[in-house]
Order: sequence, then structure tokens, then C-alpha cells
Amino acid sequence: MNATQNKKIILAGGTGFLGKTLARHFRKLDWNVTILTRGAERRENGVSFIHWDGESIGPWTSELEGATAVVNLAGRSVDCRYHARNRRLILDSRVNSTRILGKAIASCDTPPPVWLNSSTATIYRRSLDKPMDEASGKIGGTREAKDIFSVEVAVAWEKAFDETQTPDTRKVALRSAMVLGNYRNSVLPVLRRLTRLGLGGKMASGRQFVSWIHEIDFCRAIEWLIYNETVSGIVNLAAPNPLPNRDMTGILRRVCRAPFGLGLPAPLWLLELGAFFLRTETELIIKSRRVVPGRLSSAGFKFHFTQFEAAASEIEDRIRNTD
Repeated sequence: MNATQNKKIILAGGTGFLGKTLARHFRKLDWNVTILTRGAERRENGVSFIHWDGESIGPWTSELEGATAVVNLAGRSVDCRYHARNRRLILDSRVNSTRILGKAIASCDTPPPVWLNSSTATIYRRSLDKPMDEASGKIGGTREAKDIFSVEVAVAWEKAFDETQTPDTRKVALRSAMVLGNYRNSVLPVLRRLTRLGLGGKMASGRQFVSWIHEIDFCRAIEWLIYNETVSGIVNLAAPNPLPNRDMTGILRRVCRAPFGLGLPAPLWLLELGAFFLRTETELIIKSRRVVPGRLSSAGFKFHFTQFEAAASEIEDRIRNTD
């Protein structure tokens, strides 16, 4: 019998890039995959989609009974302008879904043994010189990085997770960095298009660090955390080698074969203007995130992709092979 037969993973809010990526990964391992969605109930490619609203108990809670793991990915996209309505939606979608999942898990007769809840590497203070791991990383926002609201959301999100009472379920908070993949709603295709248009130069000062993780390692880390019962609490999901923005854009120009090596820089004022018209925020670009995977590395997790160039090249090769 297959060792993973009858294993079941619940992906709450799993209709986006990360949910679809995890669904493919675990389906390849012959797991049963259920996605909790605000959309219609259906079954596609071996995956069950069950309706929930992310705020209240309903028939969806029965899906948790006897499940192997729950991964909460729910949350309104931060790729928007941070006006009052969007701020409330961003905060409430994360905090409310976390609280209701905790309540549902606590009510199970056979609760899932592990619950992994999304958080964000943005919770750490802007850093140009000091790597931020789980033990020594400082939490906080700065006006310079324009991340005060994002840090407040991250802190409230983790507080809601920490306060849930699920004594029979191990809990892991996932402080995820930028996940590299070639899918809609992921950042790499956007950077690739800009690069191939000759607009792949440094952004703002170019000194700000970029933390990242390849989608394959993201999925492998989730699987590893499910099986490693001694790991709980905060875990950074980031590759061990963050790099400055200017180095990242230079690598992308090489990997994507930008015309004539051209890479026009984007000063801060231009980023601000572009963010306004694209209805997003410059914080997503200008904050220096120098986050490293202290706990994963010390516990023995082995990354397949430790260097940005290898990660970007693997994805670029896949893109070219399907063109």
C-alpha cells in the first residue's frame, strides 16, 4: 500500500498561486486535497472545492475531521492601494479566517494533528546588514520602508493564531518570503516581463534585500513540516541567501536574456507614480527583507535551491520549454 494513501490535506483559501501549487504537489503524492473556497463547490483535477466564507462555522467544518493537515492561506491580496476599506479587508480576512479555523479544529472529534497558518516575512524590521531569523529577528515597521500597516497586520494575524486553543493540534506559523513560480498572481512573471522589455534595472536604491523561496522548496518545506512533529511555532519559509535588489535584477537580465543587457533603473519617485496607477504600494518593492531560515536549516531541512540564479534559471528553462 502507498505510504501516503488516504492522507488528506485541507487548503483554506487555496484558490490562489500558493494553494494551486500545493494542491499539485500533494496530488502527485496521492494525497486527498480539499480546498476551502468562497466560490462554488466542485471537483477539478482530483481536488475537492468546498464552500466556506472564512468567518463562520458551516458544513465545511466536517472536512477537518480526520484530516492529516490543515494549511491556512486565506487573506485578501496585498497587491492593492492601502486605503481604509482595503486595510480592513486585508486585516479581517486574515484574522477572521484564523480564528474560525481554530474554533472548527477545536470542535473536531478527530482533529488534524497539525495546522500550518500563513504569516509573512514582512513582519521583520527593515534590515540592510543583519539577517533576520526566528530567534534574533526584530519585529517592527519603519516609515522609510512604508511597512507600518503591514507589520501591524502580521502581528495581529499571528496573535489570533497564537490565541486559538487547539490542544491536540500542533501549530506552525509560516513567515513566508516571496515564492518564485511562473503562475498568475505570482511576482516572477511580472519581473520577467519588465526585464525582457528592458526595464529590469535596480529599483529605488537597489540596496534593499529580497528574500525569496523557490516554489518547489516551498512545497517541500510544507510537507517536511507536516511530518516533523517536533517543530512548532514560528518558521521562516525563505531560502538561505537573500540578495540585494540590484543583484536580483542583474541576474534576471542574464537569465531572461534581456535585449542588449539593457536594464533601466527605476528611481523611487517613478516607483511611487507607477504604484499609484497600478493601484498597489511601493512597500512591496522598497522594503529590505533580509530573512533567513534559521529553524528549517538547524532542523536539517535541505533546500534544492539556495541561490537566486539557480532558482530563476530553473523556472526560465521551464517557460522556454513550454513556449
